[in-house]
Amino acid sequence: MRQFIEFIPIALFVAVYFTTRDIYLATAILMAGVCVQVGFEYYQDKTLSKRTMMVFCVVILAGAATLVFQDEVFIKWKPTIVNWVFSVALIGGHLLSRDNLLKKMLGEHLTLPDPVWRNLNYGWALGFFFAGALNLVVAYTYSTDIWVTYKLIGGFAITLSYMVITMVYLVKGGYISDADETPAESKD
Repeated sequence: MRQFIEFIPIALFVAVYFTTRDIYLATAILMAGVCVQVGFEYYQDKTLSKRTMMVFCVVILAGAATLVFQDEVFIKWKPTIVNWVFSVALIGGHLLSRDNLLKKMLGEHLTLPDPVWRNLNYGWALGFFFAGALNLVVAYTYSTDIWVTYKLIGGFAITLSYMVITMVYLVKGGYISDADETPAESKD
């Protein structure tokens, strides 16, 4: 449910842009959508995650700059900033405080050796860096129409790809197995 709620502002941004071809109206709708998303999360959880707060701040700042200066480059940088902040947080958390943020977020769901957590942490940091760089390539090389399409599909596709790569790494390394297999179904 939460992923669906997080997707709504992006979907609205894309829908408004392709309906009106007005990047500024679409940006205003994105900003409003993120405000509603934050309100919904706060209403539901009585708190806001750091991730939500960071995305909210970047959307509002980049969106406001886009609208005030009437320059779409600011909103086009938003995905890059978000991805690079995640990348720096993963690397910085590990290097500066020896905290593995992925382990903190997923450790109650997965039991993995510390070297595997480290590899996942660095892998996802690299992935976030790559996603941010790819956003800039698309933003500066292609039309706004293509960038908006990429924003809708590309971010989801990249995240899904990283999830698949992570699962393959964990399964091939023997760190996880078929979660659906119960003792009654196990093969002797």
